[in-house]
Amino acid sequence: MDIVNNYTLLCDFYELTMANGYYKTGYKDKICYFDMFFRNNPDNGGFAIACGLDQVIEYIQNLNFSNEDIAFLRSKNCFDEGFLEYLKTFKFTGDIYAVPEGTVVFPNEPMITVRAKAIEAQIIETFILLTVNHQSLIATKANRIVRSSKGRPVMEFG
Repeated sequence: MDIVNNYTLLCDFYELTMANGYYKTGYKDKICYFDMFFRNNPDNGGFAIACGLDQVIEYIQNLNFSNEDIAFLRSKNCFDEGFLEYLKTFKFTGDIYAVPEGTVVFPNEPMITVRAKAIEAQIIETFILLTVNHQSLIATKANRIVRSSKGRPVMEFG
């Protein structure tokens, strides 16, 4: 049995209030671009290893607002009712451009570029940052440990 996790509300509340603002001001369908990059190498190591794209794609494919999600957001009394109705049928329709998993990347280079309607791009921002930053940090550290072992076996204990 495949278990599909819905992490739709795993985002900063800011993302949702911004999306609500886009809805209310007529910017909801405006196409925009977001680049995901990092500013400094982990541990001053010279480079990082891109990782997390598979989880980002899975998240986007399963992204939907359940009735419970909508009820929770409604209970906050800060969202336009039209925006909440819009979220009921929300589907990401944008494009994701990314370096392949395992690619060596450097500071200030886009690892992921999102081209999407403003609301769509805003809603996925937090998950992309959380996932790619964390997964890339782990992949980078693993790469450094394996290279420093010079072919000797390596064990990792978390």
